[in-house]
Amino acid sequence: MESRVKQAVATFEEGYTCAQSVFSTYADLFGMDRQTALKLSSPMGGGIGRMREVCGAVSAMALLAGLKEGNTDPANEEGKEKIYLLTRQMADRFKKQFDTIICRELLGIEGMEESAKPSARTQQYYEERPCLKLIAAAAEIIEEMLLDDV
Repeated sequence: MESRVKQAVATFEEGYTCAQSVFSTYADLFGMDRQTALKLSSPMGGGIGRMREVCGAVSAMALLAGLKEGNTDPANEEGKEKIYLLTRQMADRFKKQFDTIICRELLGIEGMEESAKPSARTQQYYEERPCLKLIAAAAEIIEEMLLDDV
């Protein structure tokens, strides 16, 4: 499979959230159409609803891991452990590169944003934020850890 890292970054540059950019780039490989992928991942942007908690790119990795290896049996403790372990391993890879998976820490801001209104996507926005490299890193992790047999 050809790498889709650049596609994930370009999707963010179109104005989609970090979570949408990562999740929608790969969701088709697991049977989900783009529109559904964009809708499902939309609230995860901005660190979940712009609360600046877990980075949307990291949330997208977890959602994609669920599409590939998710557990559907509530009694399957082994299945739960397997998806939790995979999610942790992916988050750990991201954290190793950036020291955190928390949006506000990645952006260097204090606390939750007061407003749910997203920031205007200006040239300055893209220059000041690390989001493009975070998205690229998440996409690389997905390609290395989830797409070996897709």
